[in-house]
Amino acid sequence: MYKINKLLQQENKLFHTQDLALLWEITNRNTLYTQIKRYVKAGVLHRIHKGFYATVPIDKIDPIYLGIRYVHDYAYLSGEYVLAKHGIIFQYSDYITLISSVSTKFTIDNNQYWVRRLKPEFLYKTIGLVKQQSYYEATVERALADLTHYLPKKQFDNHLVNWQKVRKMQKEMGYR
Repeated sequence: MYKINKLLQQENKLFHTQDLALLWEITNRNTLYTQIKRYVKAGVLHRIHKGFYATVPIDKIDPIYLGIRYVHDYAYLSGEYVLAKHGIIFQYSDYITLISSVSTKFTIDNNQYWVRRLKPEFLYKTIGLVKQQSYYEATVERALADLTHYLPKKQFDNHLVNWQKVRKMQKEMGYR
């Protein structure tokens, strides 16, 4: 089967260089980079960021999914982004906030991402996570539990929060 067919038959449309090497079964780095360069030039692959490619134009990709795939590890949407979306905080920054096993900040196509590191003993607990189309998103209670884990003295604008649910979530997570 041709490499292009293998690539375009994938349900996933975002690939790191190593993903392409595994998909095409290429072990030689020079061969891999040459193949990628050819597909970028032909318009089959779109370079999103160094070592990160898509088979569709970037404007056709959900920015949240884009950030989660770029992290290249388990991650979910949480923190300030979720709380601003639900009106819990008003002084929101421009960052899409994610939780993962790594801590980093990056920008892709005018979208800024802030990834907070969470220990594996907490990260992989699915309590308060809701499956969206292609990623997990924290509920308001989980986002508050996550954020207060990082910033225990953080103040919130909306006082309609059910703090009893949040404390229960913190206890279930093992945060306190």
